[in-house]
Amino acid sequence: MLQHLEKPRGSTKPGKRKGRGPGSNLGKTAGRGQKGQYARSKVRRGFEGGQMPLHRRLPRRGFKNPFRKVYAIINLGDLDKRKGLQGIDEIDPQVLLDKGVVRKKNLKIKVLGKGDLNRPLKIKAHRFSRSAVEKLKAAGGEAVVIEG
Repeated sequence: MLQHLEKPRGSTKPGKRKGRGPGSNLGKTAGRGQKGQYARSKVRRGFEGGQMPLHRRLPRRGFKNPFRKVYAIINLGDLDKRKGLQGIDEIDPQVLLDKGVVRKKNLKIKVLGKGDLNRPLKIKAHRFSRSAVEKLKAAGGEAVVIEG
């Protein structure tokens, strides 16, 4: 049984105690040798003895657009079938946040036309795809674009 498992005898050994006198075979210099850079206290990670380090020799890759716009993507089919949104005819970002459809507070919302819409809805969002607007109008609903 799991609660009775034990390590086999001899599977773990205590670590070597360095710098504890000549009787330990690791006294005095504690296995670091005489003088030199590595006998002293610190050598930073990635240091290659003054040679240009690997992380600086390799080229940078890619591009991060500082003006990128991030949207929370919502499909019409999800709005139609979601349990928390069944009785609601007017959907805006605050309703989506309250019902847990969108998790972040200040995220802009884009509605896509994936799925079927069977009831008229008035949806307020920052962006709509063409197919989403067409499906909303076909179902008797309305797409309202929020500025900002």
